[in-house]
Amino acid sequence: MRVGLTGGIGAGKSAVAAIFARLGAFIVDTDALAREVVAPGSPALAEIAVLWPSAVKDGRLDRRTLAQIVFNQPAELERLNGLLHPRIQKLAVEREAGARPAQPIVHVVPLLFETGYDSLVDKSVLVAAPVERRVARIVGRDGMSEDEARARAAAQTAPEAARTRADYVIENDGTLEQLEARTRAVYEALA
Repeated sequence: MRVGLTGGIGAGKSAVAAIFARLGAFIVDTDALAREVVAPGSPALAEIAVLWPSAVKDGRLDRRTLAQIVFNQPAELERLNGLLHPRIQKLAVEREAGARPAQPIVHVVPLLFETGYDSLVDKSVLVAAPVERRVARIVGRDGMSEDEARARAAAQTAPEAARTRADYVIENDGTLEQLEARTRAVYEALA
């Protein structure tokens, strides 16, 4: 069973992925793979240096600068996604080899529907949270301003649209105990 786990920035994907892992799933984290794809010396970083020279400093990706460029220009964001997502998907499929036979594999993919990654999974799970909670998490976790956090959240697929495409929705609008119970129920339904 291959599952795509998604949700907007700050929705709680990492928390749900950690619960799935404790329940026995093999986790493939595409955010970690995205960092690997743009590591110093990588072909993707070399392409980024050509396209957005100010986003590469001392041979390393300056994520904040790149984010400021692409999140304000939809065509540039699409260009970046086209550069990175095929590489990330290829690595993700390679990482699945680490799973035990019959172990559920959960791909944590922030842009599951936007990139067509949902076609690679059997089922999809959306983590949904109220926008105010998401913004507060982003500001606290990433040190962004509230305006930056709102802009980043707005650049992603609206949760309402994602709800219509997801096979399961886990509401992250309560306590950690509630999130754990909701996640367990979805995990059992997937098994």
